[in-house]
Amino acid sequence: MEMKMVSNLAAVLFAFLTLAVVVFQLALVSGAPWGEFTLGGKYPGKLPRPIRIVSIFSAILLIAFAAIVLARAGIAFKSIRESSHWMVWGVIGYCVVGTVLNLKTPSRRERALWSPVVMLMLLSSLIVGAS
Repeated sequence: MEMKMVSNLAAVLFAFLTLAVVVFQLALVSGAPWGEFTLGGKYPGKLPRPIRIVSIFSAILLIAFAAIVLARAGIAFKSIRESSHWMVWGVIGYCVVGTVLNLKTPSRRERALWSPVVMLMLLSSLIVGAS
């Protein structure tokens, strides 16, 4: 398979996974009772209102990350394509940290749900970054 096609597929996978995480974060902001699946499971049920700001920030950051990865692959956001060559390494670094933290979280449910997702985000962003 041609590297450009692999990079494009990886970018689309990253964007799809990111969309799923953003929807999850926005559901938390809206009061979904899924606190045990985030922040180490410290807040079972609905997140306290002041803590929901973390989910808002995460959603915004993840949307930016998806834009960077899609730009790096040349799929979208052509205006940031040039700078995406170095910004994608920030995305990759974030995914490395996220993978480590999700593998170490005290919440078994958070670990089971998000570790595979973040690992796939890491792998797909690494493929795009290396292409």
